[in-house]
Amino acid sequence: MPEAVVTMDGWYCLHDFRSVDWTAWKYASTEDREEAINEFKELIGQWEETERNKEGSHALYTIVGQKADLMMMILRPTMEELNEIETAFNKSKLAEFTKPSYSYVSVVELSNYMGSANEDDPEIQARLRPTLPKWNHICFYPMDKRRQGNDNWYVLEKDERAKLMYAHGMTGRQYAGKIRQIITGSIGLDDWEWGVTLFAHDVLNFKKLVYEMRFDEVTSRYGDFGSFYIGNILKPDAVEQFLKV
Repeated sequence: MPEAVVTMDGWYCLHDFRSVDWTAWKYASTEDREEAINEFKELIGQWEETERNKEGSHALYTIVGQKADLMMMILRPTMEELNEIETAFNKSKLAEFTKPSYSYVSVVELSNYMGSANEDDPEIQARLRPTLPKWNHICFYPMDKRRQGNDNWYVLEKDERAKLMYAHGMTGRQYAGKIRQIITGSIGLDDWEWGVTLFAHDVLNFKKLVYEMRFDEVTSRYGDFGSFYIGNILKPDAVEQFLKV
């Protein structure tokens, strides 16, 4: 029987996508809008304090296109904390003017295909519990490994999967310093098997990387992908401008 690979798991992750009801927001009173903005900024301040204490991390981006307007990516040590953060936003004034458009639940994951990584290594710990980069752009998409006929990832021997993943990783290494990648596992946690979050200062690097990876066998033969979400960073001091009417 094919051997399952051992994974190392870190912080739990929530990608929370919201669409703003701009009409309702436009016709809200000045007092309600100010309350919503101030309350949201207070939430962001709490997230920033958590990040400074290295007890979690977050990323806040506006989304381009009609799939959503806002994305909050939250990392925390427990699933309960993710639930608390989601509930806190749902109870906020700003939530009254938004609608959930998509969400994704997962956990930061490293696959130990080569069998040489030590989970106690400080570098490995930093990858499992990362501080999310506040780079200009974000790209998120969920994906599966195909399970169809002769193109079934899960019937391949472990050594064959490791060889394919190594070649795939070599393509990604060409973008070191240009793209930061966070892989989160979601088997048993959400509808897809993995979530891929990419950060870059130049948005075209997303296009180039994803295109080049399509030629890797691990993608061309065994990869299935969900919707792509692209966004621009929303810094705390730009929240008011984003929500200005």
